[in-house]
Amino acid sequence: MIIITGAAGFIGSILAQHLSRSGKQDLLLVDKFTKPTKWKNLIGMNFTDIIDRDVFMDHLEKGTLLTNKNISPKDIDLVLHMGACTDTMEFNMDYLMTQNYEYSKKLCSWCLDNNVRFIYASSASVYGDGANGFSDNDDFTSELKPLNPYGFSKLLFDKWVINNGHNKSIVGLRFFNVFGPNEYHKGKMSSIIYRSFPMAKKEGVIKLFRSYIKEIENGNQKRDFIYVKDVIKVVDFFMSNKNISGIFNLGTGKARSFNDLAVSILSALDKKIMIEYFDMPDEIKGKYQYFTEADNKKLLSTGYNGGFIRLEDAITDYVKNYLMVPNQHY
Repeated sequence: MIIITGAAGFIGSILAQHLSRSGKQDLLLVDKFTKPTKWKNLIGMNFTDIIDRDVFMDHLEKGTLLTNKNISPKDIDLVLHMGACTDTMEFNMDYLMTQNYEYSKKLCSWCLDNNVRFIYASSASVYGDGANGFSDNDDFTSELKPLNPYGFSKLLFDKWVINNGHNKSIVGLRFFNVFGPNEYHKGKMSSIIYRSFPMAKKEGVIKLFRSYIKEIENGNQKRDFIYVKDVIKVVDFFMSNKNISGIFNLGTGKARSFNDLAVSILSALDKKIMIEYFDMPDEIKGKYQYFTEADNKKLLSTGYNGGFIRLEDAITDYVKNYLMVPNQHY
């Protein structure tokens, strides 16, 4: 059995759908339906059961995950821990500590005690403004300075994993800017591709933040954008190579500008290139990342050779095969 937390969310549901279609249907899904449309991410999926996040750990420890039979640790092959509060604008630190740190520690500890493979979602937000670079070398983790409470909560768990030596037995993935189908419920936390699509389709224009750094032109702020289908390939790799552990960056290793992204969206829609720039809200000016780029040498050194989809091709696929098709989920 494979347990997936955050299974109705963006990346969790993509992984669950992928595993279901691959014939691995002995899946136990864990989530909480705080967003009214998240359930749509589970349509068409075959799975064993679904359980509320708030009671999951209690049932796991008691071996009562299913109503028709008890589940013992030997029945569980893998935990994919994708669940978390992912709102970068969440400032309730106590809430973030409970959901992103304490919950993760408890679940990870259970997996370690029961010799169950544990793969979890970290975040590139741990790198803050990137002043200390984007190396996933464990020796640099203590020097990182996140810009928001969300990033801090993710960094705390990474540090716990490293300081307790668990990086030698589990896998953490620091997601960079992931985009793709099934992110539709995320609101302001969804990708700029998804948020820009309606106006791009209707009015043929995309609006981007102005730059407030003299050396960086408007729209030339850069991110490491990675398609969610590449995430699937990397997780598959770590599922198949159980001898490999550690904390790894998960990005393409090539930063692209928001202008590049806007051009790709408009081109996929067969629109003329029209980009407008507007003022950044005051509350995020001091917390804005102007550049992110995964240093993925550590990932590639494991033997992973699945490559990464080119931004233009990924956006074309997303736009034409998902966003242009009503209610199209992965």
